[in-house]
Amino acid sequence: AGSMSLAGVNPSWAAGGPKTTLTADQALAKLKEGNAKFVAGPQLCEADLAHAREHVSHGQAPWATIVGCADSRVPPELVFGGVNVGELFTARNAGNMVDTATMGTIEYGSGVLGVPLIVVLGHQSCGAVAAACDAVTKKAKYPGSIGPMVKEIIPAVKAAKNMPGDLVDNVVRESAKLTAKKIATKSPIISGLVKEGKVKVVAAQRSG
Repeated sequence: AGSMSLAGVNPSWAAGGPKTTLTADQALAKLKEGNAKFVAGPQLCEADLAHAREHVSHGQAPWATIVGCADSRVPPELVFGGVNVGELFTARNAGNMVDTATMGTIEYGSGVLGVPLIVVLGHQSCGAVAAACDAVTKKAKYPGSIGPMVKEIIPAVKAAKNMPGDLVDNVVRESAKLTAKKIATKSPIISGLVKEGKVKVVAAQRSG
């Protein structure tokens, strides 16, 4: 997997060292295989944490970045089959959206750590998405920072409101697609790596 040097990066925090050898397609296949394992036999998703922790104590070479929802029922390391420490670079927030901090995290993952695959992971019955749907269909209002957070999902609601099927699930899928497109096109770092064929950005949905 390719990585790029970032102007102004201080080697003391750039987490140098060997990068993953997986391609984006290999990383995606590994995630799919892990998820199938989780669905078929979640009790088999065990991790040798002691050994893995020792292995990554001096550096990390994650092979996928997961932009996931903060929902407590969708922990990426378990959803993808008991993935161990040091393998996934994760950013989680309600609705799996991308703000400045999250975009910077993604850019660091691929630009510095050499992560070849970025996955925007939505999930069924997402509370943030349901809130955005209510904001459009019921004119619901939300206090504090929840309102602006939900507002970011509204373009997906408008895009999906006339689709057949469940509105929330349709918006989950549409929002993940729009967020993946944003990552791949709005970030000069990621878009450059995508054009070079070194990074792939995909949208996914976790059932349940």
